[in-house]
Amino acid sequence: MQYAFEDYVLDPERRELTRGAATVAVGPKVFDLLVYLVQHRDRVVSKDDLLDAVWDGRIVSESTLTSHINAVRRAIGDSGEAQRLIRTVARKGFRFVGDIRDLPAQDGGSSLATEPAGSTEISAPVLALPDKPSIAVLAFQNLSGDPEQEYFADGVVEDIVTALSRHRWLFVIARNSSFVYKGRAVDLKEVGRELGVRYVLEGSVRKAANRVRITGQLVSAATGTNLWTDRFESALDDIFELQDQLAQSVVAAIAPRVERAEIQRALRKPTDNLGAYDYYLRGMASFHQATSEGISAALALFYRAIELDPAFASAYGMAAWCLYWRKMNGWIRDRVRDYAEGARLANRAIELGASDAVALTRGGHALAHFGGDLDKGIAAVDRALVLNPNLTIAWYLSGFQRISCGEPDDAVERFARAMRLSPLDPETFQMQTGTAMAHMFAGRFDMASAWAEKASRELPDVLRVFAFGAASHALAGRMDDARRAMQHVRRLAPALRLADVEDWVVLRRPEDLDTFVEGLRRAGLPA
Repeated sequence: MQYAFEDYVLDPERRELTRGAATVAVGPKVFDLLVYLVQHRDRVVSKDDLLDAVWDGRIVSESTLTSHINAVRRAIGDSGEAQRLIRTVARKGFRFVGDIRDLPAQDGGSSLATEPAGSTEISAPVLALPDKPSIAVLAFQNLSGDPEQEYFADGVVEDIVTALSRHRWLFVIARNSSFVYKGRAVDLKEVGRELGVRYVLEGSVRKAANRVRITGQLVSAATGTNLWTDRFESALDDIFELQDQLAQSVVAAIAPRVERAEIQRALRKPTDNLGAYDYYLRGMASFHQATSEGISAALALFYRAIELDPAFASAYGMAAWCLYWRKMNGWIRDRVRDYAEGARLANRAIELGASDAVALTRGGHALAHFGGDLDKGIAAVDRALVLNPNLTIAWYLSGFQRISCGEPDDAVERFARAMRLSPLDPETFQMQTGTAMAHMFAGRFDMASAWAEKASRELPDVLRVFAFGAASHALAGRMDDARRAMQHVRRLAPALRLADVEDWVVLRRPEDLDTFVEGLRRAGLPA
């Protein structure tokens, strides 16, 4: 039996919705929902009715049901305001109220084919994309050959969804919505349209003997382009701890890819039509240039983001970070003014970002360098790690803070954790430099020298990299390396003197400051 209403024909057997001669593209759940409403048009159907019939009794969120009802309305030219065909009955459910003409199956299509052949296919309008990066994580395939292992694959995905949700800059589709596609071959572009997301993460889990392998793939839903693919493998000891570790690895790998893709997308936008978040992304692109000019451009863009959204905590944090970066590279233009502004921005980031891990991290670390409040800064970064234990920058900046407190061994562990979470991070040189600093203050000068050398190869024009490299090499007795590193220091900051070091770094233990100054003195930094 086919159902005709207005100029539409609904054919449940062929699973087609047509308008005249054109097929209307709808997703599977949207189609099932429309069929159920049409077939039960004699009554109001409740939410429970729909869940039982369309979702097989699976619990889904209110927003998921609402979005699917809206998609049905759009597919048939209706809306929540007009409710010409589908009416919402307050606190009871929904009812199809359009006039239906039943058609025999063999009469399908021709009786209402009023549009000319070859007309353009009508696609259902898509959900509006959120104003920040949006992602759906689909259920991973269980390749273990054992249905009993479904729980493990599902658990990994739930951990990934939870971890991604801690990133306030991400819009993450709830697990209940993304799992409706479980067990089905899907078109990722269609998934993106139905869920209203820009990115889709899919993958597989293979568990055999005492090993587990997870493969993940991040795809642009708009183009179908593969943005990232990777594989994670581990011994299967504590299964729940392993789920956490694998989820952290996947999240740490894809979060930078999403951010980079968003930055590139923002850079392609016309400059006269930008919102606060787009200015923020452009600021991040300029910041990663790591040059004086790039930092100045980034600072101006972060200020623009703040101007458009005065409550944008992460923009305050990054603006403070730009001033911190100027300080660490000897680019401060007006010490009194920049220090005061750095403290203001850092405090504002912490105040506004009580639940924003990025704002707490950037602002918290900068605060100690401008406001002199190391303990408040540590509390902010530690809070960030509670909010998002997968945030790489929080781990490595907490390492620098432990150095400031005189806890070098703890710092080494934190830098190692950061590098494990994000092996290809653009700020890897920071983690390597921090590791060198920690080893130097622990008296392990050979280790410090080796790590400083790694950092200098990663990004060769950062003052702190070469300053700690020069000191480490000198203390390790590698004077040729120390002098070469000092040449870079003098080129990058000609005015830097031993007398400036105490203001340049934050070190609570006098012996640590003495060690650093002595290393720089041996390497040739003037008094």
